[in-house]
Amino acid sequence: MKKTFLILVIFIVVAFALVYGYLKRQENMHKQIYIQNLEYEAYLDKTVYGTEVATVIDKATNQNEKNRIKKDEKGYYIENDEDSIKIYIKMIITGKTYPMEEMYKNNISQFVQYYNLVEFKCTRIEYHEKTGRISRLFFEEQEI
Repeated sequence: MKKTFLILVIFIVVAFALVYGYLKRQENMHKQIYIQNLEYEAYLDKTVYGTEVATVIDKATNQNEKNRIKKDEKGYYIENDEDSIKIYIKMIITGKTYPMEEMYKNNISQFVQYYNLVEFKCTRIEYHEKTGRISRLFFEEQEI
């Protein structure tokens, strides 16, 4: 009887430890997502210069590389349901919206050189439904 009781107590303690570990892990993951989202949400409805847009593009590119986001044949990141991030920039001159990869293809330093003092505004942010992480940011060039 004592053996059975002891085994039952050990089983309950182990079960509680596993559940506690799982909940702690989930809490840490949510905290990490919250902090990461805050970094990008700071740009929403804010006007920034082209140099800051280039910094955000670089940050998103690094994050995609860290998360091993795959690329298509054009070198564009393939969006997934969890942790990919894309940035789109709408330019006044052409009226077109360009993905961040286009800036890298044409050399991000040239973007900084030509648009360092041009103002851009982050007009919209979208999130992954599955994880709540930011999936897309949209910047628009502002008229002078």
